[in-house]
Amino acid sequence: MSYILKPKDRSDLRLRLGMCCYGFLRRLKWIKMRGLFSSAKSEKPLPYLHFAHKTPLFRQLKDVDMWMQHNKANNLRIASERLNNTVVKQGEILSYWKLIGKPTTKKGYLPGMVLRGGEVHACVGGGLCQLSNLIFWMTLHTPLSIIERHRHGYDVFPDSNRTQPFGSGATCFYPHGDLMIKNETPINFQLRLKVGDEFLFGEWRASAPPANIYKIIERNHEMKMQPWGGYSRHNELYRQKFSPDGELLGEQLVVTNSALMVYSPFIDASDNPPDKSGNDQA
Repeated sequence: MSYILKPKDRSDLRLRLGMCCYGFLRRLKWIKMRGLFSSAKSEKPLPYLHFAHKTPLFRQLKDVDMWMQHNKANNLRIASERLNNTVVKQGEILSYWKLIGKPTTKKGYLPGMVLRGGEVHACVGGGLCQLSNLIFWMTLHTPLSIIERHRHGYDVFPDSNRTQPFGSGATCFYPHGDLMIKNETPINFQLRLKVGDEFLFGEWRASAPPANIYKIIERNHEMKMQPWGGYSRHNELYRQKFSPDGELLGEQLVVTNSALMVYSPFIDASDNPPDKSGNDQA
């Protein structure tokens, strides 16, 4: 869909009421799905690596103070510990927020960068989208099923040095904007995460070796001017499945993205620092 309505300015009261309503619906959904969520952990790594990825912790962004980046690293360490070594058995669902819980100062979270309405704000627990982005991207390269994912509503960073396609991340907002991953395979999967000095590392491991190889490709990419004057960006991401010897076995549409651009599509790349991660992360 190429048409996007012009964003509406909503009052603080309207926003708070919406958060309460959707938060209640999310918790009700968790209650209805109880018994399906993964919770077991294993300190011992499962033997077979299916996919691994890393993203840089610190990026100098235009008009964004670096203290937000350092606070983000702190927040990622706390959240990653809650998810690290989680084992997702057959039929189980990994819920990002069910495992992490609400980010609060009492738990050690600091104000970090969040994007709201296409603008940068500081919020307790900010920056955790980098973690959900990483997990989503890794999951696309496994046979695991993504049953809930929310796209970023704004395209904030130009494509200078981008290594992943636009829209390959997953935004998160507690508690109603969740990332849910279901294991519909007969083997166990294990999520492993680590926050180093410079990078956030992640990997999916399993109890059996990979049966296939997965590749993500982009199609139908376009940038359009909306009738009300703003620019939007759109694409589709497909997951291709290959046999170990390279034969294409099939493909499926996994993501359809539409987002408002907060920069001109004709901007000079030198006007913004390069994004070497390839992720549309906060």
